[in-house]
Amino acid sequence: MTDQGATVRNPAPESFFDRARARLTFTVPPALADPLAHSSRGDLDLNPTMWERAGVMATKPAAVLIPIVDRSEPMVLFTIRTTELASHAGQVAFPGGKIDRQDDSPVAAALREAREEIGLAPSLVEPLGYLDLYLTFSGFRIVPTVARVEPDFTLALNPREVMEAFEVPLAFLMKPANHQLKSGDWRGVRREFYAIPFENRYIWGITAGIVRNLYDRVCGP
Repeated sequence: MTDQGATVRNPAPESFFDRARARLTFTVPPALADPLAHSSRGDLDLNPTMWERAGVMATKPAAVLIPIVDRSEPMVLFTIRTTELASHAGQVAFPGGKIDRQDDSPVAAALREAREEIGLAPSLVEPLGYLDLYLTFSGFRIVPTVARVEPDFTLALNPREVMEAFEVPLAFLMKPANHQLKSGDWRGVRREFYAIPFENRYIWGITAGIVRNLYDRVCGP
C-alpha cells in the first residue's frame, strides 16, 4: 500500500545510517540458494498469490548494492542500464548481478559488480547489512546490500552495461507518498508494482520494490 496518510520520518543522515546498522544484519537468507523457497519480497509483493499463475520461478542467486552517498544531504546512487542488455534493458537499476562461484558472500558479489559496472572503489563503501531476499519475474533471487558510500568517489561507467549514473535524495525516496502504485499485464497476469518518478527519471519494478523494502526495514516502525 502507498500509506499516503502515514506519518513520514526523515531521519538525519547519521540517524539513518545508525538505524540501518542496528536493524540490518549480514545473515544470508537461507532461501537464496533454494529455488523452491518463497520470500517475503518480490515482483508480486502486492499480489503474492499470483506466482503460480505467472508460471515463473526465480532460480538464479544475485546481489545488488544500494549505495547511499554520505553527503550533507544523503543521496542514493542509481544506474541506467544500456539498451543492449538481455534483461531489464534501459531501466533504472542498482549496481549488481549474478553471484559468481568466486564470491564469498552476497555483499562480496555486490561490491564486485559495483566496481565492474561503475568503477566504485570498495574501499569507499561501508556495507551496513542485507535487506530481504527479493524474487523477480526475470528469474533472480536478489539479496540487496545497503551501504554507506564516501562522497569523494570518481565513477568509470562500463559502456557495455551502464549508460548513466545519477543520484536521488534519500529523503525523497523514504517518503511513502512518493511510492506510487501502478498496474500492468505480464503474460496475462495483472499485477501491481511500485513506481517512484523523480524529475525526468522513472524508478519502477524491481528497483522501486527494493526501495520500498529499504523504507520498511530502516525507516518504518
